[in-house]
Amino acid sequence: MKRGFHTIMAAQFFSSLADNALFVAAVELLRSQHAATWQEAALVPMFALFYVLLAPWVGAFADSRPKGHVMFISNAIKIAGCLLMLAGVHPLLAYGLVGLGAAAYSPAKYGILTELLEPAQLVKANGWMEGLTIASIILGVVLGGQLLQPEVFAALQAAPGVNVAADAAVALIVLVYGVAAAFNVCIPRTGAPLHAMQWRAGAQLPDFFNCTCRLWRDRLGQISLATTTLFWGVSGNMRYVVLAWAAAALHYDTTHAANLVGVVALGTAAGAVLASLHVRLDKATRVMPLGVAMGVLLMGMVLVRNVWLALPLLLALGALGGYIVVPMNALLQHRGQCLMGAGRSIAVQNFNEQACILLLGALYSAATGGGLSAFAAITLMGALIAALMLAIGAWHSYNLRFHRAELRRLLSIARRGHKKH
Repeated sequence: MKRGFHTIMAAQFFSSLADNALFVAAVELLRSQHAATWQEAALVPMFALFYVLLAPWVGAFADSRPKGHVMFISNAIKIAGCLLMLAGVHPLLAYGLVGLGAAAYSPAKYGILTELLEPAQLVKANGWMEGLTIASIILGVVLGGQLLQPEVFAALQAAPGVNVAADAAVALIVLVYGVAAAFNVCIPRTGAPLHAMQWRAGAQLPDFFNCTCRLWRDRLGQISLATTTLFWGVSGNMRYVVLAWAAAALHYDTTHAANLVGVVALGTAAGAVLASLHVRLDKATRVMPLGVAMGVLLMGMVLVRNVWLALPLLLALGALGGYIVVPMNALLQHRGQCLMGAGRSIAVQNFNEQACILLLGALYSAATGGGLSAFAAITLMGALIAALMLAIGAWHSYNLRFHRAELRRLLSIARRGHKKH
């Protein structure tokens, strides 16, 4: 890998580590305030909100300046969200600001890969990116749980804004964001040309709409975008679903339930690494049938009441997800780079994926507020995954049957690692 790749990986690891630790701390902060259960579930769509609202701008912003600079600004916004949480702002609002930072961060962290590396290296690079991201999820949720321990609160309770254990956790998470920001400063320029952006909505919205349509019309882009949109829509909500399931099925508190989220993430990391080693870019669509199995496994969670049965199931669930998402992400990035450029294509991808997270999270939050149990929510989510993956598979089969020549040409471009459409 080229110079700077490992610095990018380190920056992503620490930023994601803090993101996931903060989620656990925010859940506990709401519980300490005796907030309604739906507010805990609403953390997920609140985080996704700015990904959707600012999608037309964040991609162009990422392409308008060095991406290491964009990542630094994004981490600074996340730190501001944490400080507002400590200042007593409602956790949902403060967590939304952290989501704003994450929305600006994502096009830069993925877009820089397409600037730095050849297309043939994208699956491998995505394996590293997703593997380290998943490792940061494992350690992040565990870190968030451990920072809620009474000993941590006892050591920091004299600090400004630290009134409960969750506040102490948030204060330490600010330091982790600071480490990520330090790595951002060290990311080298890639030499890719910068594209000036217009901040006016009238200038960005037509371009974003055009980019979205181009990716959905592309015979490979549409399938990879549909698959990753579904995967991240479900995955984004799984953190809270597992916490809720562990509380209902195993009677776990937040600290112990967070460890089970880490188990799913561990499986995802293993699946991501395997995919990066064994799946070629032009063969990425062959992993889609595993999505149906993922949905069936998820539905099987409602039958489990023993942690020793839950562990292998959660590992397998994560491994299937990791094996699916890495090659499909790489294929989507490749087609996006061919069609419109790195930052804009990632912004389109984020818009679709985060809109799915927002929709599913809002539905889950509303259903929870209406009395739906965690078991019922998991069953519905698993059935939805299986059904939609069958539909996406049928869509790809249709393309193979009626657009075979076009698909062969696009797959040939992916196979050769050619950068031009």
